[in-house]
Amino acid sequence: MQTYLEAAKTKFSKNYRGMNPSKITTTVGLNIGQIDIAGIRMSFWDLGGQQELQSLWDKYYSESHAVIYVVDSNDRVRMNESKEVFDRMISNEYLSGIPLLVLANKQDLPDCMGVREIKPVFQESGHLIGRRDCLVMPVSALTG
Repeated sequence: MQTYLEAAKTKFSKNYRGMNPSKITTTVGLNIGQIDIAGIRMSFWDLGGQQELQSLWDKYYSESHAVIYVVDSNDRVRMNESKEVFDRMISNEYLSGIPLLVLANKQDLPDCMGVREIKPVFQESGHLIGRRDCLVMPVSALTG
């Protein structure tokens, strides 16, 4: 998410000089970013995905208006773990009805899972997603 957030800030924030993508590491803890577009300020809370940090996520849910869940499309081994984390997250009462955007990241890598492989994994959670808006999109945070 940190690479995606840096790319978004670079694209949408005037005079913002983003970090060199090769210097960006996995988020440990919390990374906060803001983007102003057409008079609207969007605040992003990039929450580290390490298991020991996931217990802190729910502290931010009551302030959320949408969720962007970034999936590492190149990590087939951990896809089920990612889906289990996703299920716990969207089951939280504060996120009920909140729009979801699932980003299938790392689409720039040759052997990554495409949206056609990832979407069915997350559609298994349809009963948890409910009637809220939900979209799965292929992205590469590195290449835009």
